[in-house]
Amino acid sequence: MQMQNNSVAQPVRRIVFRRAKPNRGPAFEELVRGMGTEMKNHKGFLGAEIIPPETPQGEYQFIFRWASQKDLNVWDASAAHAEWLQRLGDVAEGDPEYRLLSGLEAWFSPAAIPGVKAPSRLKMAFITWIGIFPTVVLLQVTFAPLISSWHPLLQIAAFSALMIVLMTWIVMPGLTRLFRPLLVTQNKTEK
Repeated sequence: MQMQNNSVAQPVRRIVFRRAKPNRGPAFEELVRGMGTEMKNHKGFLGAEIIPPETPQGEYQFIFRWASQKDLNVWDASAAHAEWLQRLGDVAEGDPEYRLLSGLEAWFSPAAIPGVKAPSRLKMAFITWIGIFPTVVLLQVTFAPLISSWHPLLQIAAFSALMIVLMTWIVMPGLTRLFRPLLVTQNKTEK
């Protein structure tokens, strides 16, 4: 697992891939839902989604959202997590495969999830512009005057650094939640 080095905690999404044993799909889903209920009792848990396989023998995908890597690490080290993994081992094939998304890569993370159609480049560009334009205007009005006496290169460095922080941890997470219905499209529903 990667560790955060910055002081600002960023939300993370863990995507889990796993198959149920033959004819154990309903029991598998029930256990994962039970684990999700258990996760609600842990600090920093933001939610979960189950993406069932397209075929009975296919791979399930689970998306678990946490407020920070630290919160996820606490869950990973908990006795409750170990117990749920053991129980799931009775109805699942093999070990789970994990993928962790955070920061910029999570802005449009559904594109990285198999079974979910990637948003079009036009949609991603438009939503990114909706975030960047007002953020630039806000920074020009509030922050730029404070650094106007600095060397131009330092002004650009400070402005762009603040822009990246705001876009990564505030603006884009909010916009992707707001526009989620527009961005997330299941492959099987669009042909």
